[in-house]
Parts: sequence; structure tokens; C-alpha cells
Amino acid sequence: MKIISDINELRDHLRGQNRTSFVPTMGNLHEGHLSLMRLARQYGDPVVASIFVNRLQFGPNEDFDSYPRTMQADIDKLEQEGVYILFAPTEKDLYPQPQEYRVDPPQQLGDILEGEFRPGFFKGVCTVVLKLFSCVQPRVAVFGKKDYQQLMIVRQMASQFALPVEIVPAETIRAEDGLALSSRNIYLSSSERAEAPALQRQLSAMREQVLGLKEKTVSALMDIEAQALTQMQTRGWEPDYIAIRQQGDLAKPTQANLDSGQALVIVTAAKLGKTRLIDNLEI
Repeated sequence: MKIISDINELRDHLRGQNRTSFVPTMGNLHEGHLSLMRLARQYGDPVVASIFVNRLQFGPNEDFDSYPRTMQADIDKLEQEGVYILFAPTEKDLYPQPQEYRVDPPQQLGDILEGEFRPGFFKGVCTVVLKLFSCVQPRVAVFGKKDYQQLMIVRQMASQFALPVEIVPAETIRAEDGLALSSRNIYLSSSERAEAPALQRQLSAMREQVLGLKEKTVSALMDIEAQALTQMQTRGWEPDYIAIRQQGDLAKPTQANLDSGQALVIVTAAKLGKTRLIDNLEI
């Protein structure tokens, strides 16, 4: 595996490749990331991964400085997966000048849910993803469905900018007890780790409640959301949101949408102790 930090060197190595598949990451790789590498290989060759902890998507009180960085372990895992190039730029490599040009997603998608609680997050995500696409110039890029809203925003960005990149979604990888794998899971204490799967169980219970409704109404969905919020708070969680939304645009479903059978998804973000976990479940 070649490890490259310089953009021009990366382009030299990939010149003439028209089937490159790409997996962008922030490192501290786990089985969820590695499953993305395997899926990428099904769509193209060579497989390029990137590791870059992107300052632009962290808020002033978030964990940029303490975000887990495990480069050597990550390199070992990527080599075992047969990744061709690891693009691991420094901030000076990727942002040689201040990144004054930014990509701002539409408010109706970028400023809700995660965007409401992490202002500017998706602007930082879109900016770095667009720049990484420019560096790697892949035909395919793989993103995990755990970050449901991010996947949707990146897919729409690629479409609206007519980027020649197919965005491929990958299913969420979970531990045996149901907890979605995340680099931030290492922040959990042993007692918090034992409690953490309750988030996914709550989503599953909500899904069964929605499917069991004789008639889907907006008020019935709001009641299910409110009950779930209370139940998680009772268990000691601090939910930012637990919301039932439309799969297509993450908007709140109207009665007309429900009557037409619009597909739904439950999305959530909640703090357990100091660790913020996100998850989702399609209905």
C-alpha cells in the first residue's frame, strides 16, 4: 500500500485510472470502516482510502483535539484489506491556504437534526468531501448509512454539482449487542458501554410501534417520539433528537405523505455521559 500526503503525488499515481473507488475516513478505523473498503472493491479498482481529521466540521466546543488518532494501527488494517493508496494529507497539504471557499448545503436539509445541534457541521463536511473528490477523482465513493443525513447531503451535493462520482451507501455495521460501530465508542466507560445498546433497542421498539399503527397519523408519530424521548431521559440519556422523518428528504411527514405510504426513517442523536452517539433505523 502506498501512503501519500501530497495532492500532486496522489494524482500522478492515479493518472489514467478510470475505475477508482474511494472511502473517505477520519481514521481510528474499526470493522465498520473496513466493510466500506470491501464494498468499494466490488465497485472499482484501485481502492483509495483517506484519513483526515477535518477541523472544518468540528464546533468550537467539540472533540477535534482529542479525536482518536491511531495512524499505525489504521495502516495495518488497510494493508490487510488490500487498499492500494492511503491518502493521508496534513492540514497544510489539504488546506495550503485558508479554506475561504465553502460548500453550504440547503437549509432545509443542512440545518435540521444534526445541523441544528452542530451548526456548520455539514458545511465543513461538504467542503472537505468536495476537495477530497477533487484530489482523488474517483468513479465511486462509499459512505456508511449510520451517518444517514450526511449520506443524503453528500449524494445531493454530487448530483447538483454534476460530479462524475457515484455515491454508494453501505449498511451500518453493529456489535453483537446492536450498538452501531463508531470511533467515538472508545469514549464510553464500561458501564456506559453496557447501556449504549439501549439506543438501538429504542429505535427498534419505535419501529414496531409505527408498523403496528392501524392508522398512521402525524399525531400518533409525535406521540411515539415523545414517549421515546422520555424513556431515554429516564435511563439517564440526554437526547438531542429522536425523530421520525421521511427517508427521501428527512422532512417531517405530513398526513398526505403518510397516506401515500411515504417511506420513513427514525434518526437519533443522544449523549450518554460525555459521549454523543448517533443511529437510525429505516421503517
